[in-house]
Amino acid sequence: MRLIAVRHAETEWNLAGREMGQLDSPLTERGLAQAEALARRLATIPVDELYTSDLGRAIETAACITRTCGKSAHIDRGLRERHMGVLQGLTPAEMNARYPKIRAEYERVGFYNRIPNGESAVERRDRSVQVLSAIAARHPNRTVIAVTHGGLLAAFLEFVLELPFGGSRGFAKSHASLNHFECSASGWRLDIWNDVTHLEGRATMVR
Repeated sequence: MRLIAVRHAETEWNLAGREMGQLDSPLTERGLAQAEALARRLATIPVDELYTSDLGRAIETAACITRTCGKSAHIDRGLRERHMGVLQGLTPAEMNARYPKIRAEYERVGFYNRIPNGESAVERRDRSVQVLSAIAARHPNRTVIAVTHGGLLAAFLEFVLELPFGGSRGFAKSHASLNHFECSASGWRLDIWNDVTHLEGRATMVR
């Protein structure tokens, strides 16, 4: 099974530096252009199924793909971003002012700990493996697109490459990027990471 995992396009809160988690924000004008360019790229690839996170920014991105690929999108809550608990909706400055200890602990060991009212990195990683492996099991020998989020993609990358928690920090995670994985009897393999050639000439933001 071939998985084309896509990060959603740029949002207003991405520009503002706000932590979205499982809250939401509309795509920017640039984000909409990114999504359209992504959709044109994917229209050149034979695709069997399309899945998307249920968060608005992913659904907006998937809607562009639907129009060009002619595939309706299956909504899957498992593809959501990590729940960032009390830090959701805040800028780094607001986090430091309201929750200085939680913010400091997250920066130091946040890849392990559960954020109050939210998820831990372990829970997100396990969810990423569970949802993407379930999709692969449903569609053997098929090509599937999954529109999801930077954090979930990073967690899955760490699983596939057997990296330690936080080991994906050095990998770019651009908006509207393509990431190709293969699933076979021997397990998952990464083929392509952070392909943004369809965005050439358009500014990209990595965050």
